[in-house]
Amino acid sequence: MSQSRTDETGSDPTTVLSALGNKYSAEILCAAGTPKSAQALSDDIEIPIATCYRRIEELVDAGLLTCEGRQLSEEGRRTNIYRRTLDELEVDFSSEQPKLSRKRRTEAKNRLQDQLSD
Repeated sequence: MSQSRTDETGSDPTTVLSALGNKYSAEILCAAGTPKSAQALSDDIEIPIATCYRRIEELVDAGLLTCEGRQLSEEGRRTNIYRRTLDELEVDFSSEQPKLSRKRRTEAKNRLQDQLSD
């Protein structure tokens, strides 16, 4: 059996595909186009907060989601804020191992998205 190799972005394609295969992962990525807390993501897609945290951890480990910083919640607690790291992902299965091609989000796009959502 051949070993998984990392793609040009440094992520193991198997890890990425595994994270995407979990229930709610795609919905979290879609909802995380702008910075959001785990609670906001949980509320937006109507899933239990514990499930949301598990999916967030998997998506961060796969390089698909990033923690952009921390902010105060309505309850006064510091919470992590997450945003997806890409807008598109293409998977090529034509060779022995899957290969990923990503369209990464640029910092300029993030700033523009933040301004439009305010």
